[in-house]
Amino acid sequence: MPEAPAGRTRLAILEWLKNPPARARRRWCHRHPADGATARAVADGLGIPRRVAESHLEVLAALGLLRTRRAGRRTHYRRDEFRIAEVARLFEKGW
Repeated sequence: MPEAPAGRTRLAILEWLKNPPARARRRWCHRHPADGATARAVADGLGIPRRVAESHLEVLAALGLLRTRRAGRRTHYRRDEFRIAEVARLFEKGW
């Protein structure tokens, strides 16, 4: 069964958030890379519309795979490595 496009996009976002390019961190992430990346930085990095990035980031955050932090009007997203490892273990065990 082929993977759904939404799944590929979410996997791409999770992969990109492992190590956002330095220029994306400087431009869209205030203070420190550990603060995360904004939807705009993710969209620019992956070449997708910002609205698409926002909707996928919200789903990933709702699933607990991303941590969020508000800075003014922007939301910064970063991976929750513990939760991602937890979910990976569930799939390895056969769910």
